[in-house]
Amino acid sequence: MSPRQLERRKHLIDAALTLVSETGVERLQMKQVSERSGVALGTTYRYFSSKDHLLAAAASDWRGKLMDDLAAELRGSVPAARGSDRVVRFVRRGMRAFQRQPNLARLLVTVSVSTDPFASEVVDAMAATGRASLLALMPDVPPAAREVVPHLIDAAWQGELVAWVTGRSTLADAFARLEEVIRLVLAPYGAGSVAV
Repeated sequence: MSPRQLERRKHLIDAALTLVSETGVERLQMKQVSERSGVALGTTYRYFSSKDHLLAAAASDWRGKLMDDLAAELRGSVPAARGSDRVVRFVRRGMRAFQRQPNLARLLVTVSVSTDPFASEVVDAMAATGRASLLALMPDVPPAAREVVPHLIDAAWQGELVAWVTGRSTLADAFARLEEVIRLVLAPYGAGSVAV
């Protein structure tokens, strides 16, 4: 894409995130995104073939920034923290971000179950990036387990996010279960439980 096309795409994603924050995922329409971004509706569909495709790109953009911010915060925190403590801090900060932006948490849940093929590609890439972020916090995990361990933690995180977003769990309960999963999964790798 040319710089101008990348700029238009960014305007569409930013408009979608703003509208989702304001009104929620369910009410969002492509026409609103087009109007808010200043990009013609026909052009919008050249960049994103469907609402789900646009929402997945917006969710990926927001989650990518969140993961970068969380990783940067942890780099400046207690360097001697054990693996499970680093992961627990990372996930706790992520859950707090979802609490501050509940409509964006709903967005992540919505796009994760989309059957749109373009959205699915974006979701798969987003999940791979999330697992890589988690893996960077777990240097004690041996090579044989480096694929499955972050996958298990990411899946538990997604499950607890779904439970919270759908009202089947409080955020505190979801985080407590998630912390327990993290500590159980990482315990065999010398990343045992230390108070956070």
